[in-house]
Amino acid sequence: MDTISKEHRSWNMSRIKSKNTRPEMTVRSTLHKMGFRFRLHNNKMPGKPDIVLPRYKTVIFVHGCFWHRHSNCKYAYNPKSKTDFWRNKFKETVRRDKDKELTLKSSGWKVLTIWECEIKNTENIEDKIKRLIKR
Repeated sequence: MDTISKEHRSWNMSRIKSKNTRPEMTVRSTLHKMGFRFRLHNNKMPGKPDIVLPRYKTVIFVHGCFWHRHSNCKYAYNPKSKTDFWRNKFKETVRRDKDKELTLKSSGWKVLTIWECEIKNTENIEDKIKRLIKR
């Protein structure tokens, strides 16, 4: 049972951003400092990637650990209430993420996922990007 009203829950959920989040802004800043130019949120591509590097035929998804279920991450905890609802919601999100990635890869795109918990170390982000671009 939820401990707050439907209206208040709706208000809470409306505050969760899907674009221009702090992790996404950190990755964008890192890319810009590395000299890359990119496009944002291309809605014509499967999955509407957060960042598209057309020159390198590369897309970057910046995923929240909780919503996209980063395995073995402390931020990907399971809520204690409505467990069946959340389990199904997370399962569907992970399935959609895999489908989008497969579709992009089959179209010749390189796909990189950067997790929310990884943004604290910008050197790690730089290394991941460099390795992907070199492939």
